[in-house]
Amino acid sequence: MTVNFEASFKAYDVRGIVGETITADSVRATGAAFVDVLDLAGRTVLVGGDMRPSSPEFMDAFADGARRRGADVVKIGLISTDELYFACGVLEAPGVTFTASHNPAEYNGMKMSKAGAVPISSETGLFEIRDVARRYFEEGIPAAGRTGDLEERDILADYARYLRGLVDLSGIRPLRVVVDAGNGMGGLTTPAVLGEAKLPALPLEIVPLYFELDGTFPNHPANPLDPENLRDLQAAVVQHGADIGLAFDGDADRCFVIDQAGDPVTPSAIAALVAEREIARARAEGEEEPVVIYNLITSRALPELVERCGGRPVKTRVGHSFIKAVMAHEHGVFGGEHSAHYYFKDFFNADTGMLAAMHVLAALGGQERPLSELAEKYAPYVASGEINSEIEDKAAAVDRVREALSAEEVDVDEMDGTTFAHRSEGWWFNLRPSNTEPFLRLNVEAPDAPTMERVRDFALELVRR
Repeated sequence: MTVNFEASFKAYDVRGIVGETITADSVRATGAAFVDVLDLAGRTVLVGGDMRPSSPEFMDAFADGARRRGADVVKIGLISTDELYFACGVLEAPGVTFTASHNPAEYNGMKMSKAGAVPISSETGLFEIRDVARRYFEEGIPAAGRTGDLEERDILADYARYLRGLVDLSGIRPLRVVVDAGNGMGGLTTPAVLGEAKLPALPLEIVPLYFELDGTFPNHPANPLDPENLRDLQAAVVQHGADIGLAFDGDADRCFVIDQAGDPVTPSAIAALVAEREIARARAEGEEEPVVIYNLITSRALPELVERCGGRPVKTRVGHSFIKAVMAHEHGVFGGEHSAHYYFKDFFNADTGMLAAMHVLAALGGQERPLSELAEKYAPYVASGEINSEIEDKAAAVDRVREALSAEEVDVDEMDGTTFAHRSEGWWFNLRPSNTEPFLRLNVEAPDAPTMERVRDFALELVRR
């Protein structure tokens, strides 16, 4: 069969439909290409994957392709995506994990990393890997001088121990925490990090929702960005009288937070809370102006808070590979995205939802107020959340908006998609084509709800015309 490699290789990862745009043979060719493009013959490559039904076969295929080209493979088994980054950072080895994050069950994909958890994107080798993989898929994988070795290693306990070393939760007040793993990898990592599966107990009572690993997602899609997928968690928080709710996506690298009343706390507010803690820590260690990275869709409350706390905010485009590169270049202590990706200097500039959750638990458990009150100061503006429109001609839709605002006091920024910001009314919105799905995404923020709703409806009417 033929495989369209262009359809699955995206700007910063690989994602496709199993059996159509990603197959065991295309994965095997990609494993071989990974070794050749990154010059890894004779070196170690880490291979893991999530709980999707196709992941074990794909892990084996990638390992086979990599070994054929002379790399030694260490299979690290069932892992969250941030476990891969941990392993690549601690073991100083490149690696891959098989996951399609929050996408439905019929999808799978690859997130790749160089040694030290340095990201691989379209700008740093991903498309070169694609092109070599296509050739190997069509012509066969040439044999190397030697076939690489194969071994297995469990990293879960080391990962849990590392995170606990970054945020000490042992002295907080007791908290009841409902965690919705969505049948994803959070069902494995939560008991290890926050529970007693690998380490001594913390003052946390964990109420589990959907911890059974099942890549068919029988309860709800593992996509907490969709408010519908938070309903069960919200109800459980109220039912159990919990202090907080946490929702992880399928590969558990993102974390969404629910307060004690069952209301979502925006990812931008969580980013601001964590940024405040990380800036204070860095300044206490002698750093004069700690840098915090944020993408252009994050609430403007975040850069405003960073400046008030004595830090320096740096804006970047959306996407984990891009923001990690800026983290490294600017020596950022922390980075936050509207999509609930949180990046830490102490975690190899990589994103980890679990570490962000631990910061929130530490802040909440270090004082007596409920989470709703604690979070208030971090969310002074009103946001629409991300609204998707599936339309054929995305450029024409953006042009309609641009024309309609041409006579207004509006600044236009094209760093990533198109951002329109009103100079006097204080609102802004961004229109951005998705890198992984057939959508034009809208994000709106304004000083109050009526203004946000007016701007949101104005933009949607033009986009969907």
